[in-house]
Amino acid sequence: MGNSKPKVKRRFHSANVAVIGLGRFGSALATELVNSGHQVLGIDSDDRIIQHLAPTLTHVVAADTTDEENLRELGIAEMDSAVVAIGADLEASILTASLLLQIGVKQVWAKANSASHGRILTQIGVHHVIFPEYEMGRRVAHQVSGESLDYVHIDEDFVMVKTYVPVVFEEQPLSEAKIRASYGVTVVAVNDGSGYKPAFPDTVLRKGNTIVIAGPKGPLDQFCQLD
Repeated sequence: MGNSKPKVKRRFHSANVAVIGLGRFGSALATELVNSGHQVLGIDSDDRIIQHLAPTLTHVVAADTTDEENLRELGIAEMDSAVVAIGADLEASILTASLLLQIGVKQVWAKANSASHGRILTQIGVHHVIFPEYEMGRRVAHQVSGESLDYVHIDEDFVMVKTYVPVVFEEQPLSEAKIRASYGVTVVAVNDGSGYKPAFPDTVLRKGNTIVIAGPKGPLDQFCQLD
């Protein structure tokens, strides 16, 4: 018998998430969570939205989430996380987020519509403040400029980009291209038309291939401007 250890498969954790506010952002978020295998309680004040999403989400309910008693009756305090996706009503967004924190929700996420809105959410203790329009604007800007096919911030100064192989590196293996040494960024995956595969030193970069690169924002932006 060998000494190899049995492989341990990571268990999938199905989270219970409340999504409050089922406009375009909230409904897309809730639907994607359900499609990923999670349990979602969708909440909105509009009965028409509730009826529309009833066949899609795990549970949907019409409720006023600025009322603490309503939140407690819905059992939101026992859920893994809650997302405040309320749109234009800043007062309702802030009060709902505050009540979620007050009743002890483990992870509170909240959508901010402006810098001042985000600052208030942060000040009251929201764990994760998100700016969907701002983030999407930054992402699309790099696509519109032709610098990349996709652009995702992992952290404020660390980015992952999907782009085509620059002409200067065509037909070179990564070991010879020396992209990390020269540009301070790392090619993590390559798609030759048959799907993305991890990049190795002997991976050859060919014309028309798309690559996924990761690295600090400045060096990565410079790399994406190569011909």
